[in-house]
Amino acid sequence: MKDAKMQKIEAASPEAQSANLVADNVAQLKALFPELVTEGPHGPAVNVDVLKALVGDATVTDAEEKYGLNWHGKRAARQLALTPSTGTLRPCPDESVDWDTTKNLMIEGDNLEVLKLLQKSYAGKVKLIYIDPPYNTGADFVYPDNFQNSIRNYLALTGKIDGGRTITSNTESSGRFHTNWLNMMYPRLKLAKLLLRRDGVIFISIDDKELSGLMTICSEIFGEENFVGRVTWERKRKGSHLSSEFVQKTESLLVYGGGGEIKLYGEAAGEEEDQPLIKRTNPEKELTLPADKVETSMADQVFRAGFYGEGSSGVELLSDTEVRGGKFVRPVRLKGPFVWTQDNLDLELREGARFFIRTTNFSLRALKAKHRQGYKALSSFLPMSVGTNEDALAELAELFQCAEDEVPFDYPKPTGYLRKIVSAATFWDPTALCMDFFAGSGTTAHAVMAQNTKDGGCRSFMLVQFPEPLDPQRKEQKVAAHFCEKFGKPRNIAELTKERIRRAAAKVKTENPLFGGDFGFRVFRLDSSNIRAWNPAADGMALTLLAHAEHLLPGRTDDDVLTELLLKLGLDLCVPTQVRTVAGKQLRSVAGGVLIACLDPQIQAGDVEPLAQDIIAWHKELAPAGETTCVFRDSAFADDVTKTNMAAILEQNGIANVRSL
Repeated sequence: MKDAKMQKIEAASPEAQSANLVADNVAQLKALFPELVTEGPHGPAVNVDVLKALVGDATVTDAEEKYGLNWHGKRAARQLALTPSTGTLRPCPDESVDWDTTKNLMIEGDNLEVLKLLQKSYAGKVKLIYIDPPYNTGADFVYPDNFQNSIRNYLALTGKIDGGRTITSNTESSGRFHTNWLNMMYPRLKLAKLLLRRDGVIFISIDDKELSGLMTICSEIFGEENFVGRVTWERKRKGSHLSSEFVQKTESLLVYGGGGEIKLYGEAAGEEEDQPLIKRTNPEKELTLPADKVETSMADQVFRAGFYGEGSSGVELLSDTEVRGGKFVRPVRLKGPFVWTQDNLDLELREGARFFIRTTNFSLRALKAKHRQGYKALSSFLPMSVGTNEDALAELAELFQCAEDEVPFDYPKPTGYLRKIVSAATFWDPTALCMDFFAGSGTTAHAVMAQNTKDGGCRSFMLVQFPEPLDPQRKEQKVAAHFCEKFGKPRNIAELTKERIRRAAAKVKTENPLFGGDFGFRVFRLDSSNIRAWNPAADGMALTLLAHAEHLLPGRTDDDVLTELLLKLGLDLCVPTQVRTVAGKQLRSVAGGVLIACLDPQIQAGDVEPLAQDIIAWHKELAPAGETTCVFRDSAFADDVTKTNMAAILEQNGIANVRSL
């Protein structure tokens, strides 16, 4: 056999981690400016003086004050965004709807870790991100991130392991009130930017308390030049009268783009009234109207060049033309005191304008422009007609069949409001991916499904929600905890989010029986990697070595392992998967053969040849466009010779990327 070796994926391997953003940044810098990156004692180092020279900065020190927002922990927050995740997402088909066909996702987990895990598969692919983060009112939960071990911290917070930190509110008495909130938001927005398409847009709901700080860090992260605008939403019919200053009835939406051209649809423009194109005091101009762009109600006849009309209302026809069957057969060349120049007219033509000449005297009072059904850009003010907080409570009360004061969510957003945002951002791309990583009550998913039924689109959604535990003994969580118990689900917010999506999907589907769109969603849950990390016990090395012989954690399924492979290889979580049994083993093909996995627990020496030939045959049948990665369970092989032979046969037949877990 040819000398070939099957590479083993360890917990520390790049394939077992999310995208390494630091390494990617260094690689891009080296590609653009090779002289900028040097070797330092702790790895790649950036020569700041060279960087300053490259951008024309004449200063010699980096210690000067700079414009921006600084706070204690900002550097650590930035580093937190760049630290790869070693976690994974585990599939939950039993909690999903239409698992095999849906393109929608609901992910339960800490959004910081989830955003890291999604980088390889979804970087630059999201058209719309909408988030409604905690407003930092003093009672909100602010994610207590742990720089050293984010996954363990998450598992402890959610009660999956003992010994973690407790979830608490961020009170103004803490002394780090704004700092805590900024440290929570900064790394999440850094990662969100990487997921946006260049023509993508992010909408962030916020009230006045953290508005100024949020605008400053967003301008730093997304670029001040990519600030699209600030939208004001009238969210209440009746404001609180407890304030002695003024009644607060609005909140803000900050809008930033991904770096490319942004066009936000507001509403259809009504057909404009015919617009006269003559003004008697204007200087005369010449216009040429293409024959197919001019409509008339005049009878068939030939018009000779000459002056038509009277005095200053007259128009000169510069060349002969003819009307036949209600159409002009030649271009209409006119001279008169027009409002437009030829450039204006050509622009209107490109925008779809139509022109009318209705009378035989060619009077310019009769020459009018009729614009196509167009669009108006999104307004910076959203009135109560798009929905209010009161409407949101009424919607959820109907969905959960309860009284409005028993709705299990605090401050939900109305579906009409989110539909306006979805429509604005995706009107020209109704196949777009929409994301919300502070999913809360799940209104974004409801809005995407509802908007699809309205315009026939096939947008998909991706939601992320932290499974914040609910304590029935706490007054503010009692109602929500009760609903989880009623559904027989664990007591956490993410379970309520999933239930809302199920109910919303059923409602929208019932109201639109002829629409055959996607009303399902796949559920995934954040967890530690399936690959066992090397963590030897000082007093039990022999037992540790024995346990580590099985490279995967106990209790993990083939579907768990396959999902981790999708994430680490950069494949879509809803990519089609085929299953085939060959040589007594189950094979899985993902994305038309880009990934082929055999996770059978035993592969003996006699299995190698028939199994390898079946893999090769299926690979040829699938004919994938790119390179194929073939993955096996490392502990399945009887010995190293068996593993080496498998790798050699596959490599000789065009499958060079062979890995074991």
